Amino acid sequence: MALIMRQLKNILHLLNAVAANIYYRFPSRSIQMIGITGTDGKSTTTHLTYHILKEAGKKASMISTVYAKVGGKAYDTGFHVTTPSPWFLQKMIRKAVDAGDDYFVLEVTSHGLDQNRVWGISYDYGVLTNVTHEHLDYHGTYEEYLRTKVKLLQRSKCSIFLAERDPALTRSRKKITFGLRSGDISLQTFPFTTSLPGEYNKLNCLAASAVAREIGIPDGTIRRALKSFTGIEGRMEEIQTGRNFRVIIDFAHTPNAMEQVLKTVRPTISGRLIHVFGCAGLRDHAKRPMMGKISARYADIIVLTEEDTRTERIEDIMEEIKNGMKGNSKFEIRSSKQIQNSKIKKTGKVIYEIPDRQDAVDMAISLAGKGDLVIMTGKGHEKSLCRGTVEYPRSEHEAVRKALGKVKK
Repeated sequence: MALIMRQLKNILHLLNAVAANIYYRFPSRSIQMIGITGTDGKSTTTHLTYHILKEAGKKASMISTVYAKVGGKAYDTGFHVTTPSPWFLQKMIRKAVDAGDDYFVLEVTSHGLDQNRVWGISYDYGVLTNVTHEHLDYHGTYEEYLRTKVKLLQRSKCSIFLAERDPALTRSRKKITFGLRSGDISLQTFPFTTSLPGEYNKLNCLAASAVAREIGIPDGTIRRALKSFTGIEGRMEEIQTGRNFRVIIDFAHTPNAMEQVLKTVRPTISGRLIHVFGCAGLRDHAKRPMMGKISARYADIIVLTEEDTRTERIEDIMEEIKNGMKGNSKFEIRSSKQIQNSKIKKTGKVIYEIPDRQDAVDMAISLAGKGDLVIMTGKGHEKSLCRGTVEYPRSEHEAVRKALGKVKK
């Protein structure tokens, strides 16, 4: 029954996409479309590509998870939305065409591909950053998830993907690979400088550079753009605190993204790593213990909390996360009730269970001392938090400001 309902919804999305394309006169045929998909890194790669185009003096528009910039005007893409509805999407592409733009950079999700929301778009370049464990609650298997992602490459004139991927996955006319040590474009063939941390961001830079080179942008211009790019909201974003500890906000909500982020920051601190995170409700259950295991591998203090619980019990979600920590006897687990009835432990390996995310951020900030790093993952740029069936306005940045205000300097 669930499969039938999903297929019916996809047909409705397809009808909407067909109608939107007809209404807006198939605008993607009048502009060079750059589609970017992947489990992790697609938002950063989208912004990097757009930044390079603008630095090269090209007229370009963009839609990403964070926001849309079309015809020189910024638009909010909504709560928990990456690929918008067909009507919004086609309207934005038409605006870009009417504004005289030559390029449109679009972040594309597997849901958007599977549900036909991006039907009718003619892609000149398709980029696949990576495919790791995510959305198996929707796609069922990793193989089906990969097949859905690859649809973008198959619909593109030129496909760009990691060197280790099988080129037979795509039917594109032209295929370009990127990688740190191998590929058509790599650090060996295209050295550059970036302020973005981590090897995963170097891969994002190479993916964006591959698109830019294929367009014909000079290497010198690409390198200057990569060097001047400072990142985007909610992606390894360090918050200036004026304290003797650091605070970082990141959107990592998959096992691979969390591993990359924690592995990157761990060597940069002299004190403790305090990690605040949760897992989304009504989403992939299999990744929860995986993320718990990863956090326990790198963090000294873990604060488990909510991350869009929807209609699931937060206690059940936290229990599944903790299942991945079993066997790690270094950690002492303390619930919010235990915290209230005893003195807060400021040393040793501890897992705090604090359902309310603001309370969790408050706790993490209150525990931080000289040389420590507090990192909050899972929410990043998002401006809402889903509890039950309601989206409540909320900002991770504002939560940090509130928490800092409660702690003496």
